[in-house]
Amino acid sequence: MKIAIEGCAHGELEKIYDLVETIQQREGYQIDLLICCGDFQSTRNLEDLQCMAVPKKHLDICTFYKYYSGEKKAPVLTLFIGGNHEASNYLQELPYGGWVAPNIYYLGYAGVVNVNGIRIGGISGIYKGHDYLKGRFEFSPFNESTKRSVYHIRQIDVFRLKQLAPRMDIMLSHDWPRGVSDYGNKNQLLRFKPAFREDIEANKLGSPPCEDLLRTLKPPYWFSAHLHCKFSALIPHEDGEDTKFLALDKCLPKRRFLQVLDIESGEGVSQGKLDLCYDLEWLTILNLTNHLISVKGSNGYMPGEGGAERFKFTPTEEEKKVVLDRFQNDLRIPLNFTRIVEPYNATVEQDFDLVEQPKAFVNPQTTDFCDKLNIDDPLRLVMLMTGHSLNTSTYVDQTPSSVSINPERNEDEVLLDDDDDDDSCANDDEDQKPAPFLSRAPLASVLPQPMWRQDSESDMSTLDDSSLSTSNRSILSLPTPKKHDSTLSDNFTVDDLNLSSPKLSTAESEKVLPLAMEGIAKLPAEDGRSDEQEEKPPMKKFKRRNQAIYTKDDSD
Repeated sequence: MKIAIEGCAHGELEKIYDLVETIQQREGYQIDLLICCGDFQSTRNLEDLQCMAVPKKHLDICTFYKYYSGEKKAPVLTLFIGGNHEASNYLQELPYGGWVAPNIYYLGYAGVVNVNGIRIGGISGIYKGHDYLKGRFEFSPFNESTKRSVYHIRQIDVFRLKQLAPRMDIMLSHDWPRGVSDYGNKNQLLRFKPAFREDIEANKLGSPPCEDLLRTLKPPYWFSAHLHCKFSALIPHEDGEDTKFLALDKCLPKRRFLQVLDIESGEGVSQGKLDLCYDLEWLTILNLTNHLISVKGSNGYMPGEGGAERFKFTPTEEEKKVVLDRFQNDLRIPLNFTRIVEPYNATVEQDFDLVEQPKAFVNPQTTDFCDKLNIDDPLRLVMLMTGHSLNTSTYVDQTPSSVSINPERNEDEVLLDDDDDDDSCANDDEDQKPAPFLSRAPLASVLPQPMWRQDSESDMSTLDDSSLSTSNRSILSLPTPKKHDSTLSDNFTVDDLNLSSPKLSTAESEKVLPLAMEGIAKLPAEDGRSDEQEEKPPMKKFKRRNQAIYTKDDSD
């Protein structure tokens, strides 16, 4: 199975998909799956854009909204994790993952899925120690602090991933696991990113929780982004196994941001048939650890040895069977994407200064998932705990798009800088018609009933905890918070692809991001590349990101 790995997407979906299609045409093979390692920027409209933790002058709507609205369709199944530049309000609606657009699937705060027998896990966000032990207390509209803390990883997600027994095949994180720079070409890395030297020497470059996961799960492949450079490493483990680590750059000219791998599908999986499925062990772990969910803004701790409560949640076969029965023995992820906000319209002038952050809404995908698994939605919990209405009304598409994964199943005003140098980004925290939208209606009228409800004007003391999921009824007493074969060589390096090759026509080269294909495996590099930019149709523009967005220190 051909899998394309992308570094930081930064909302440039059109360029990425055009590149994928050009590779397919040039090489004569089909890319089955695209994986993006964060900073995906799934901004549906200008309200979502307000929820991104970047200076306003660098905000750009980019092109995701076209795939959300149905104006365009993702040509390849796309999986992604969150980074530190995201429409956090939207991703918060899908804490356990879900479709952000047809054929584009988010893995959630942490998640595990199976694609044709290949087990893919991921953890979203970046590590900041001052938020790591806290609960999920944030929801939109955010202030300048919560706009950043919302994308900081939490201990519960790491704890859950560490319960997995069979190892992962592919693991994704936005920031690097700490210490991986010791296992690759460190001198080359420092020549490209000299500002990393102090952190490397102090063993502070990267995420300690991800390092813990790397040593626990020992996946054959680990992919990251965030630091905006390509870096490969081969990390040995005590049992003799190795992890091939690859970090990729952001989607810019002259940057190595895409890698194509050839990985065998699982045993007994038909070639040409693509199935995206839940992972049974992961589902069971979510069910067994639901009582550990916290929505407090103070520190909490996971259970451990020496206490009276259970601290190991690697599920038994009996526990997995209970969950499998709840899913009626069908672990295929339903194609249940539904639009619940109005997408950006490039033809309508909007005064961005008058746009405000949206209120938080509960996503029907999450409600369906939580009801089926008998777990709680952290966003729903924190809103109820703080006395907020779950939802008022919003733009509802009552005829959701369903894009089949495989035909057999019906179910930061600047241009992108070529020589952008973001050495300090380790500290950055910062032709189809559109599908019809038929009506405006109260969101509550089309959602399944929540597991526990609250009248928006009632006092918290009147809540009836009988409608809360069994494992989380006690939360109301909490204080309210203010086999793999790869085409990669042993040293895990990547050859270059030259966009100016005579095999690529002028029309094709104008179609994709200039010089973007540098870094694709197995194809020779040449000089003489063109720096022409893709021509865009006239539309209201917003400032594009440049190096200032990444050299700005984290304010939190």
